[in-house]
Amino acid sequence: MSVSIVIPARNEAASLRTLLPRLREVVATGEIIVVDDGSTDDTATVCEALDARVVSHPYGMGNGAAIKSGARVAIGDILVFMDADGQHDPADIPRLLEKLDRGYDMVVGARQKGSQATVGRGLANRFYNRLASLMTGQPIADLTSGFRAVRAEKFRQFLYLLPNGFSYPTTSTMAFFRSGYPVAYVPIVASERIGSSHIKPLKDGLRFLLIIFRIGTLYSPLKLFAPVAAVHGLFGVGYYVYTFATQGRLSLATLFLLTASVTIFLIGLVSEQITQLMYRTTSETSYRNGNFNVERPTVDRISKQ
Repeated sequence: MSVSIVIPARNEAASLRTLLPRLREVVATGEIIVVDDGSTDDTATVCEALDARVVSHPYGMGNGAAIKSGARVAIGDILVFMDADGQHDPADIPRLLEKLDRGYDMVVGARQKGSQATVGRGLANRFYNRLASLMTGQPIADLTSGFRAVRAEKFRQFLYLLPNGFSYPTTSTMAFFRSGYPVAYVPIVASERIGSSHIKPLKDGLRFLLIIFRIGTLYSPLKLFAPVAAVHGLFGVGYYVYTFATQGRLSLATLFLLTASVTIFLIGLVSEQITQLMYRTTSETSYRNGNFNVERPTVDRISKQ
């Protein structure tokens, strides 16, 4: 099967001068696509000089938008996504493909101890991993890693779900789990990036908090809404017992808590039905388009020049 490497990039000319030749040493014949997301430096010129296919955005549309653009134009049966900042080692790509060869539909490079990350981001990633594991019932080693290999026809089913920002790894991982597509993890060590990060701590920190709710509503809304409804219900009943025992009455706070409990549960129930219909529609569309192979084709081994 053919392989396409998709690299979203914005003002990453310095790192791409080093990364692209290293990629060519590992991927002898594969397609390399760099999505220039509105760069103001010579990112596009560098990529063209180093024999990479360039897809250009007229302005910065976001990391997720770049991923979607690359996935749409790629011709490979397998898509490998990686960052342009030098954190991901091209030598790890064969390890990802080897896992795909064993029958998985997505293989993620899971960052291990020794990877370059701030303490805050490391703690946040561990929190997201635990939450996602709880929601899916499956161990998730790295929810936010942008280094992954996927089967193209499976990944394109969920393009409409992917946000234009930095949280495409979270959404795609949860979508694969939700649809019953097998996901595997390969341990990697991420190096220190070249240049400055595009992530803004305050703005993106608030956005990452919203990922928590996105995880729940994307995968199984009732797993998120039901506990919240139960807490409101327990507080409502408990406060009713207290006010009735001490004042002999039913308080407005009790009515509010019990009503909120029922409302939250019903919202979760409706969300669950919508999620079921959404993934059912995606599966049916895939079946009609012929993306339902029972036998998984073997991934060609990447040869080194």
